[in-house]
Amino acid sequence: MTLPIRNVAIIAHVDHGKTTLVDALLKQSGIFREGEEIPDCVMDSNDLERERGITILSKNTAVRYQETLINIVDTPGHADFGGEVERVLGMVDGCILIVDANEGPMPQTRFVLKKALEKGLRPIVVINKIDRPQAEPHGAIDKVLDLFLELGADDDQCEFPYLFASGLAGFAKLQLEDENEDMKPLFESILDHVPPPVGDVNKPLQLQVTTLDYSEYLGRIVIGKIHNGVIQAGQQAALIKEDGTLVKSKITKLLGFEGLRRIEIEQASAGEIVAVAGFADANIGETITCPNNPQALPLIKVDEPTLQMTFAVNDSPFAGQEGSFVTSRQLRDRLMRELETNVALRVEPTDSPDRFAVSGRGELHLGILIETMRREGYEFQVSQPQVIYREVSGQPCEPFELLILDVPEDGVGGCMERLGQRRGELQDMRVMGDGRATLEFVIPARGLIGFRGEFMRLTRGEGIMNHSFLDYRSLCGDVEARRNGVLIAFEEGVATFYAMKNAEDRGIFFITPGTRVYKGMIVGEHNRPQDLDLNVCKTKQLTNHRSATGDELVQLQTPQEMSLERALEYIGSDELVEITPESIRLRKVSKKLVKR
Repeated sequence: MTLPIRNVAIIAHVDHGKTTLVDALLKQSGIFREGEEIPDCVMDSNDLERERGITILSKNTAVRYQETLINIVDTPGHADFGGEVERVLGMVDGCILIVDANEGPMPQTRFVLKKALEKGLRPIVVINKIDRPQAEPHGAIDKVLDLFLELGADDDQCEFPYLFASGLAGFAKLQLEDENEDMKPLFESILDHVPPPVGDVNKPLQLQVTTLDYSEYLGRIVIGKIHNGVIQAGQQAALIKEDGTLVKSKITKLLGFEGLRRIEIEQASAGEIVAVAGFADANIGETITCPNNPQALPLIKVDEPTLQMTFAVNDSPFAGQEGSFVTSRQLRDRLMRELETNVALRVEPTDSPDRFAVSGRGELHLGILIETMRREGYEFQVSQPQVIYREVSGQPCEPFELLILDVPEDGVGGCMERLGQRRGELQDMRVMGDGRATLEFVIPARGLIGFRGEFMRLTRGEGIMNHSFLDYRSLCGDVEARRNGVLIAFEEGVATFYAMKNAEDRGIFFITPGTRVYKGMIVGEHNRPQDLDLNVCKTKQLTNHRSATGDELVQLQTPQEMSLERALEYIGSDELVEITPESIRLRKVSKKLVKR
């Protein structure tokens, strides 16, 4: 006899505490052995997720509570990974919407809630981080209700159950006056308010592919919910492709979820979430079914990419000195391997075998891939991100974003001016009581390229910026590009303090004395619109005369550090970012990279 099942997704805006709350549920469900060391953010399994404090890929886990199997899916909260959220909601019967007690609903809250309501789900709202000093739990509930009404929720959805919680402290409660004890109230709410999955074990097998994974031993692994029927390890099954064709294969491995582990199982039935090996060509949205009576489920649409970059073999003077994987074949193989699991990514050949057009959902989506490859030992170079244009009803269109800024009041004017120059249109402005204002803009996606660094300077690091894809609209004209030129090294060598001190009045440096440079490498930003070639390797001529005042202690201005994200935002159309395991360099390109 199978256990009663509840399938629930955790959705929220980035940094509202999803993963921490799941940690608390896992720790209190008894899945860890006594004395076992439990890391924080156990669901964020890769290094980048832990360092950045964000969830990049959806994760499945399962816990038992009072003889009920609860499948929990932790989803990404960043807009660049919104495609993961949409698919996950298709395989669950309920969701937990987590909202920060201080910030209230944010842009991505709107996005994920809209998707949940469209699926007909009735979310359980958890007001998280209520133990923080500035928390306003009841105010957050009122804002959530306003958002439900704004998004067209029906009467039943507007009567949502809600709890107050602290994922970090590990408690949830129905009323603020209740004791801070444990997560039991949330477990009980899942059992009470999330309906059991609907499915008929007597009907032919129907399993929809929702997530892809890859194993060196098993090949492509598909994860999804069994809508109808029963699936068994070793059985013959068929995959209904997107174009309607049928591919027959054998279920080589059937895996279930228990805590953070995947366990091998012999059989699973309607309502369960499982991982299946045996279909090397399966893609998101396709249906695994009975070969004798194949019946397809409605396809899941995966969001199309909105941003494209060119990945190329490194051809700088320092090429091959710091990386382990430097050839075009190695670069191509790695990108093709990424396609096995990264469904929002596209990789296309160009007119050169050394370059590949890589398309993704946004700068963060592509930046995560670049950083992952860099850490694996790959050396390559990338071009400026470009938006992907589309034809809609015969008209050329471009992607637009909904941008929400939370800024100090004295930064409002500067932000409005710069976004106006980038074709942003102000939709709403609210002045809060704490000296801050919230601005809402609709802006073309290309207007946001390179804006984040400028935004942080305009708000002195105190601004919060969030955006999510809105739709495709008609082209809106030219967007103002970077104003200042760059400082370019015109010979190979080692940068000296003497040369950099003499050129300090020309702009801001990105390097420090002792940095190796080459001809064409960008070493700083000019304080004028034109580019300027500099000799940063010049040394002081030695004489046998000592100056009358003696050597004085002089210092250089602090250089501007170029992180990967800052570099990708900064470069122009005739510039590249050189990526190696040890360095991130900016350079001019001798001939402009063409996409195809």
